[in-house]
Amino acid sequence: MIEQRDIVVWAASALLAIGIFSTRWAKAKSRNDLIRTLLAMNPEQRSKVLDRMNPEMAMELRQTLLERYGIMS
Repeated sequence: MIEQRDIVVWAASALLAIGIFSTRWAKAKSRNDLIRTLLAMNPEQRSKVLDRMNPEMAMELRQTLLERYGIMS
């Protein structure tokens, strides 16, 4: 038999999963928007923007631009 406690646990788990999914989706969406913005910039401007960023994030974005579009900045 399904008890009320089981329903509460399943509901809490579902809400937690939805929260985790939405956070990861938002992060991926914002990262893709940033990559599109960098792609639209001229190389000098892109280089300046990447130099001002966190080094780890800048390296990851540079790798993504290279892998996806073959652009070296």
